[in-house]
Amino acid sequence: MDEAGSSASGGGFRPGVDSLDEPPNSRIFLVISKYTPESVLRERFSPFGEIQDIWVVRDKHTKESKGIAFVKFARSSQACKAMEEMHGQCLGPNDTKPIKVFIAQSRSSGSHRDVEDEELTRIFVMIPKSYTEEDLREKFKVYGDIEYCSIIKNKVTGESKGLGYVRYLKPSQAAQAIENCDRSFRAILAEPKNKASESSEQDYYSNMRQEALGHEPRINMFPFVGEQQSEFSSFDKNDSRGQEAISKRLSVVSRVPFTEEQLFSIFDIIPGLEYCEVQRDPYSNYGHGVVQYFNVASAIYAKYKLHGFQYPPGNRIGVSFIEDGSNATDLLRKMATQMVAAQLASMVCNNPNQQQFLQFGGSSGSQLPQIQTDVVLPSCKKKAPPETPVKERLFIVFNPHPLPLDVLEDIFCRFGNLIEVYLVSGKNVGYAKYADRISANDAIATLHGKILNGVRLKVMLADSPREESNKRQRTY
Repeated sequence: MDEAGSSASGGGFRPGVDSLDEPPNSRIFLVISKYTPESVLRERFSPFGEIQDIWVVRDKHTKESKGIAFVKFARSSQACKAMEEMHGQCLGPNDTKPIKVFIAQSRSSGSHRDVEDEELTRIFVMIPKSYTEEDLREKFKVYGDIEYCSIIKNKVTGESKGLGYVRYLKPSQAAQAIENCDRSFRAILAEPKNKASESSEQDYYSNMRQEALGHEPRINMFPFVGEQQSEFSSFDKNDSRGQEAISKRLSVVSRVPFTEEQLFSIFDIIPGLEYCEVQRDPYSNYGHGVVQYFNVASAIYAKYKLHGFQYPPGNRIGVSFIEDGSNATDLLRKMATQMVAAQLASMVCNNPNQQQFLQFGGSSGSQLPQIQTDVVLPSCKKKAPPETPVKERLFIVFNPHPLPLDVLEDIFCRFGNLIEVYLVSGKNVGYAKYADRISANDAIATLHGKILNGVRLKVMLADSPREESNKRQRTY
């Protein structure tokens, strides 16, 4: 980052820019006192493993520390151990304010991640099809305390697919397993799943069409509102996707052969995967496969997200629809209508002058479809005057990206007494100001942890303005 004063005193290996996130999750993000020197950081964190570099973020004009630092370790397990042991600790005997320690997100994301436990504690492994859950537990218990193991099975035959999950109690234990287990297991960190379906992968597949409301969206997984238009503005360039047949089945082509397990691991990122199979071509070394989802929405999302995806790095896979006789025109028309209507509804919510403009064809703005979500939201209410005293402030975290400001106002004004909602530029966070504490608490109770327009929200009470000046503004 351009404001980071980086230093690596003490010699040793210093990673280049391209290797800052190699291995993954090997950097930690620190919120510290702006008077903490690098020597103290090195002294307190070196017991956890080899430190490759330390960055202290400084103001680019005054060169003073902003109270933020990064420490790069040689191994992921070392970074995770440092996070577990040092988060909430004081660095020195005279320090009264504990530090905060997180696993830093990759540089491409632009900010540190608000880590969920499951992001760092659950690993995905390839195993012999003869393995039982007890065999899986026995193999991996040497690396730490296991919360559960599960084996992915064919939902029809009940046979193992040779894939499994192991969840540990601590991130460092999962990292140790990935680093030290036999290479044949090909262990990697697993993608987070709906917690309601963690009990077994068999339940995950059989219940995919009845996902718990508010956890993993189906049609609502499309982040149309708030997504930048780059994905959709390029549709008409050098292709004819407008005439492309759409179905639940996808064809996958790669210049490099792949296995069924590899194909599964790629497309299981998109919720709703029903099955996949690899088709062998005796006349070429290309990889060919077929993937099918439970619903058209998942297939569409997978097609436009994974077409051109590099696996392995340097090899782009091609993804296209396989016509199965179904007609998805109505579905696409409905989704496009919802996208436009949600934007219009947010515009008229707090602007009565535009409601008259939108009352065409005998319908009014109040009849337009609402935000795409499974959450039951109250009706729109007027915002409080800007000069109204602030009684409560809320801190909002967005994953994977912020919602547009007009959509945020549409959402948060529904609880009444909203004064203002705003985003922090360049970050996945924002704030909402309320003139009434009850309204703010209602917003937290309704929206925290929920998905709206494909974006998961975390809504919590913000620090007081005095604490904010010393803490939050330096963090974000």
